[in-house]
This record gives sequence, structure tokens and C-alpha cells, in this order.
Amino acid sequence: CEDFFCLFVFLELKTDLNLLLECLKYQMDNPAAQKQALVTIYSICQENGEASDYFREIGGLMFVYNLAKSSAHLPVKEAALFTLGTLAESSVYCQQSLCTSELFAEVGLSLSQKDSSLTLKRMAVYVVLVLVSNNKTGQTFTRKTGCIDLLLNLFRTTFPISENAIRENMSQYYELWSSVSSALCACVNNPQNEENQRICITVFPIAKEWLQKCIRREIIRPICSFVSLTVANNEYAQNYFAMVGGLDALAMVLVKLVDDALKSYLSSELAVMVSKTLVACIAENSALNERLTKYHTVPKLLALLSHHCLDSAGKFSVVLAIGHCTEACGK
Repeated sequence: CEDFFCLFVFLELKTDLNLLLECLKYQMDNPAAQKQALVTIYSICQENGEASDYFREIGGLMFVYNLAKSSAHLPVKEAALFTLGTLAESSVYCQQSLCTSELFAEVGLSLSQKDSSLTLKRMAVYVVLVLVSNNKTGQTFTRKTGCIDLLLNLFRTTFPISENAIRENMSQYYELWSSVSSALCACVNNPQNEENQRICITVFPIAKEWLQKCIRREIIRPICSFVSLTVANNEYAQNYFAMVGGLDALAMVLVKLVDDALKSYLSSELAVMVSKTLVACIAENSALNERLTKYHTVPKLLALLSHHCLDSAGKFSVVLAIGHCTEACGK
């Protein structure tokens, strides 16, 4: 009885998706109706791989892609890109179908054009994110089409605590910047991509400056994630981060956060995050350990370890950081 009900529901979904695709095709002069149809498709296919696969089989995926490419109406273009991202995120078959150099080049246009809205850029970044996640081919296309360079440019220019952001909606800048950070993380990790890591280290100097100037959770978290994954298992990237002063900046941030931890639980949480990034920066690279001694990193980590607010996962991370900091380092 339960299986019959599930079959009935899926048949209804198929009918709905067919009707919605027809609506998209026959409402080309009605952008409001097209946008609503796209929103409904998104709501049906979100986290529903079967529905996404069926929509691809009836030609819906490619139609939405063409809509995103050719529509003259900005709200439709934005909704189409978001729907593409949703379909690719819920179905590996949709991800594979969309993962082409042509699509990355097309998305790159939305990222590079000055008159593109912040929302359109964010939707384009979302598409890149889902296409490179756990996908070596997608990572390669970001590099070969220049998409990764556009992402790095956005990483530099859309930082939310800046003069650019003051002129417009700061929250929109932050949403775009954090989305770009996530996409860059996916470009270099899982699987590890050394070529993309080498490209991404070019923004280490500016990331170091932001670490020095802005100790806020919403800023520290994306930067730490980006740095951690870009230096992971890559001695060249680790050494470059240290050379531009990033390791020193990270150590100083840790010192400040540990000193503040007794007064603020948030500071202790951020300190654990920074300690994880330190581990990624010095792992299997004992030559860098010496640089941390002048900041009394180990005593600071021991102080953090004694903080009563840390859970077992946090304590484990700190112990691991202590282990890496003392490894092959007499001081």
C-alpha cells in the first residue's frame, strides 16, 4: 500500500513537471509566469534525484539551460540559473550533463560583465559550486575556461567590509563573497587539485590582510576554510602562505582569540577553527613549526584546551594542533 502511494505521488510529479515544462515553452512573452514555473520546478526537484532525472529525460534540463543563456529578462535568467544549480545538486546525472566547457564559459560571462546584478552573479557562482563539487572534470573546466580567475577576482573585489560594499547592500555583498569562497574551496578540494591550488594562492596576500583587520566569525570562517583547503597536502602552497606573512597573521589571530576566550564563547569557537587552519598550514612541513614559537603558540593552545566551554570535538582539534606544533620542534 505504501509502495503504491509512493508510485502515485511520483506519477503526479511527472505530470506536474511535464505541465511546467510546457508552461516554460509557451510563456516566452510572460516572464512572470516563467519565473513562477521555474520556482515550482525548483521546489519539486530540490533534494529529489528521481524528479530531477525525469525532468532531464523529458528535455527540461537543456531547455532551462537555454533559457538561462538567452532570456532577455533578468528575473528569468536568475531563476533559470538557480534551477540549474538545484537540478545538478540533486542528481549526479544532471551534474554530468551540465558539466561542459560551454556552460562554464557561459556562466563566466555572467560573472565578468559589469552590468550583471549581484543576484545573477550569486546564482552563477552557485552553478559553478555544484558542478565542481566532488567532480575533477568540473574543477578542470573552471581552470581551462578562466572561471576560477573570475572567482578569484570576485573574492578580491566583493569583500563585504570594504568601500565597494558600503555603496550597495552589504548583506548582498557578503552573500556573494561567501558563495565565491565556497566555490573556490570546491575547486581545490575533494578531490585535491594541485593546479587549482597554485592558482588560488595568488589571493593569499589579501586574505592575510583581512585576517589582520577583521576578526569576525562571518569573515574568519570563510577565510579559514579557503586557506585550509588551498594549502592542504601542498608544501608549495604552505610555504607561500608563510612567505607572504599569512602564518604569522594566523598565529596572531589565535593569540587574540585565546586571550578573549575567557570572556566570550564565540572567541573560543573561532580559536578552535583557527587552530585547525594552523594544522593545515604546517602539516608535514616541520620547517614552518619554528615560526610559531615566537607567538607562544603551544602555551596558548594549552590555555584554550583548558577552556570549560570546549566540547570533545573542539578539544580533539586543539590536541591535534599541539601535536603538529611540537612535532620536530625542540623549542
